Amino acid sequence: MRRTRVLSLATLLLCTSVLAGAVPAGATPHGVPSAPLRILLTNDDGYDAPGIRLLFQRLSSAGYDVTVVAPLTNQSGTGTKMLSSASVAVEHPAPRVWAVGGTPGDAVAFGLAEVFADRAPDLVVSGTNFGPNVAALATHSGTVGGAIAALESGVPAIAVSTGGLTAEVPRLVLNAMRPTADFAVGLIDRLRSRAKHGRLLPPGLGLNVNHPVVGPDGTGTARGTALTHQDPQLLLQPRYTDAGDGTWKVRIDEVPRPVQRGSDAEAVAAGKVSIAPITPNWDAGADRLTGMTALLAGLRP
Repeated sequence: MRRTRVLSLATLLLCTSVLAGAVPAGATPHGVPSAPLRILLTNDDGYDAPGIRLLFQRLSSAGYDVTVVAPLTNQSGTGTKMLSSASVAVEHPAPRVWAVGGTPGDAVAFGLAEVFADRAPDLVVSGTNFGPNVAALATHSGTVGGAIAALESGVPAIAVSTGGLTAEVPRLVLNAMRPTADFAVGLIDRLRSRAKHGRLLPPGLGLNVNHPVVGPDGTGTARGTALTHQDPQLLLQPRYTDAGDGTWKVRIDEVPRPVQRGSDAEAVAAGKVSIAPITPNWDAGADRLTGMTALLAGLRP
């Protein structure tokens, strides 16, 4: 089942260039005006972070009906954490902006239950994040966590991130958010034109999109797109030093390792946009059951 979904997605996205022939957001593939696509936009950097503000502007300019429902403060690295408190603070600083005092998952949950209580959005977009969310970074990413929360509720979702595998000048990442936003709009245009008024993505399947930093000023065009899988490697390694007072100092080191062929990390390292299908669970899939059956044969409580 999972393999079929991925192959159908590969056909959808990569038979031709993802951005080629994109249909304007305000029209159907036949040029007949249609209702704007309704998008819940979230992130993990905070509701007023540069990436989400830029993506809001670009999506709105493309004709999409966008509402921001995002964390009140920076929630980077919170992963899929949500619903950890009996109450949540919510601010409404602008007509199309809601700031939720919790994680990206909390923001999406509130958005679906309250802001979009009348009808679920057509799509949840999470990002664009400052820095990449590939390999093990994706597992612990609040940006990806926001997309997972949407998928769990049956809403199509795309996580979007900007950055390479090495520490980069912040200004370059901020600059690279511009082509990232352009790519995200083109991708959504493509999905909508192919959906023909149906779901934008197969049920239970989302996308984790990572755009590299290209060019001396970060605004360069990526060297193509790649449909990828999540690289299993760790990219960061914590190091601990006993401070002698009951606390330990923490240092985070980069751990450069060879990237796996066909992975998100390989694509970003090559200057390509990585598009990795994601699901809202950690099920290893039916193809892994055979080996586990033999391993656990005869086990009794």
